[in-house]
Amino acid sequence: MSLYRNSAWFLKGLTEFTKGAFLSASKNFVEKDLETSVVGRSFLITGANSGIGKATAMAIAKKGGTIHMVCRNKDKAEEARAEIVKDSGNKEIFVHILDLSETKKVWEFAESFKKKYKALNVLINNAGCMMTKREVNGEGLEKSFASNSLAMYILIKSLIPLLEKSPDSRVITVSSGGMLVQKLRTGNLQSQRGRYDGTMVYAQNKRQQVVMTEQFAKAHPNIHFSVMHPGWVDTPTIANAMPDFHSSMKERLRTPEQGADTVVWLAVSEAAGKNPSGHFFQERLREIQDEKKELK
Repeated sequence: MSLYRNSAWFLKGLTEFTKGAFLSASKNFVEKDLETSVVGRSFLITGANSGIGKATAMAIAKKGGTIHMVCRNKDKAEEARAEIVKDSGNKEIFVHILDLSETKKVWEFAESFKKKYKALNVLINNAGCMMTKREVNGEGLEKSFASNSLAMYILIKSLIPLLEKSPDSRVITVSSGGMLVQKLRTGNLQSQRGRYDGTMVYAQNKRQQVVMTEQFAKAHPNIHFSVMHPGWVDTPTIANAMPDFHSSMKERLRTPEQGADTVVWLAVSEAAGKNPSGHFFQERLREIQDEKKELK
């Protein structure tokens, strides 16, 4: 990424992605949008044991939704589940253990889920992976690409039959403003050429998610697809993969609940469903196409 593009993205982030930017934008939120019950509706959320995923699960559980938490670490998942059940009073919270970097296991999980459950109203692709060095999984696939892009694709593709027979079905993917510094590049999906830069690989994966969302929306008009940017959020992923950024920006980072706000809005509100499918959202607002293009 060029110095100019890096600077332009950072300045954009300071004005749009921080806690202060969220608090300013939230003054225009229509709070009644979230005054709804989702009792009887089911939500599958990846990465639901911490950060944005956990905050999303908690918010929806408090509205009565049935939550399927897809997590990698069993102990952390069970701990998060216990907290959600206690705080929400909702016992319809189920834990599924899955390593999203192993694509065969992702497909097997989705196929098993379809057989066990009769409905799925909302799929939330939240889990993210940002590597500091190039690593491959047991299948020889670069882990960031496998976790962020392939897992999303496989889950959506496999669960479409279940989503299509469920009323008001939605698919929400948590992307990142980092995708603005990347155009889609299909010639180096495994990040084998050149120096490995984990943040740029992550940004490329997030661009891939946006493009896939657009294509899924065209192919499946009966499902509402959306992709969103949560802003700069204080999450374990950022703390571990970008320690310097996390340390210097900590006071300006959003809380997980603030980062989850648009996810929850897209998942439960009637207003969100009235927007065209396949679009990119930030602060409950649909971004116009030109705003999704990479920064020059």
